[in-house]
Amino acid sequence: MINAKDSKETFYILNKKEEIPLVLIHGVGLTHKIWNPQIDAFKNTVLAYDILGHGNTPLNKDKISFDDFSQQLLNLIDELNFKKIHLIGFSIGSLIARNFATKYNERLDSLTLLCSVFQRSKEQQQIVNDRFELSKKSKSLSRQALKRWFTDKYLEKNPRIYEEITSMLEQNNMKNFLKVYELFVKHKDDEKFDSIKTKTLVITGENDAGSTPEMSKNLSKKITNSKLKIVNNGKHLCSIECADDVNNIIKDHIKND
Repeated sequence: MINAKDSKETFYILNKKEEIPLVLIHGVGLTHKIWNPQIDAFKNTVLAYDILGHGNTPLNKDKISFDDFSQQLLNLIDELNFKKIHLIGFSIGSLIARNFATKYNERLDSLTLLCSVFQRSKEQQQIVNDRFELSKKSKSLSRQALKRWFTDKYLEKNPRIYEEITSMLEQNNMKNFLKVYELFVKHKDDEKFDSIKTKTLVITGENDAGSTPEMSKNLSKKITNSKLKIVNNGKHLCSIECADDVNNIIKDHIKND
C-alpha cells in the first residue's frame, strides 16, 4: 500500500496490482479509510481517496455541486493515467458515481452503487431534513449514526471499529461537512440515467433504513444493464460489517463476462 500526496486534487491510497483499477468513493462525514476491508481483497489496483472537504482534501468553494466531485474524480484518474475504471460509490459516494457515470460513461468498465438513496418518500425526506437541521444547530455529528450503520451485535463485538468511525466523524470540519451533507439531503434523483450504459450493480443491506432495498430495487429498474443484490443482515455500512459478502458480490460483478 502506498500513501501518496502527489495530487493537488486529493490525497489517496493506491494499492498497485494488475487488471483494471477499482476506484472507491466514501460517504459523507467519512474518509477513504472506510475501504480498508476492500483495499487488499481484490486482484485489481485499488484506489481510495478523500472527497472534497473530507480527510486531507480541502474544499475552497462556498457553493458546490455534484459536478465538482465528478471533476475531482476525473482529474485524479487522468493524473494517474487510468483509461478505464471500475467505479464503486457508497452513500453520497454513489450519488457522485451516478453523476460521473452520466458524464463520463466511456471511462467506466463497470459501476457499483452501494447503499444509494433513490426516490425518498415524504417521510424519509423529512427524517433527513431533520437530521441536517440538528447537525447545523449542534455543530457536531451524533454517534447515533453508527446505530443506523451497523447492527448492535457487530458494534458490541467490534469496539475498535466503533471508535475508528466515531473518530472520523469527530474530525470533520463542520463547515465543509454541512456543505456536502446539504447536497446529500437535497438530492433530487435528476440524473440522466439513460446515459449510463456500463454494466451496473445496485447493492444495499437488507436492514439499511436510509438506503432501503426498495430504493435499490427502483433504482436498478432505472438503469439499463443493471442488476440488484441485497446483502443479508447488512445495514448501511455493510461493506465493513459484511465485507466478505460485499466483496464477493462486487468481484462477481466486475469479472469478465
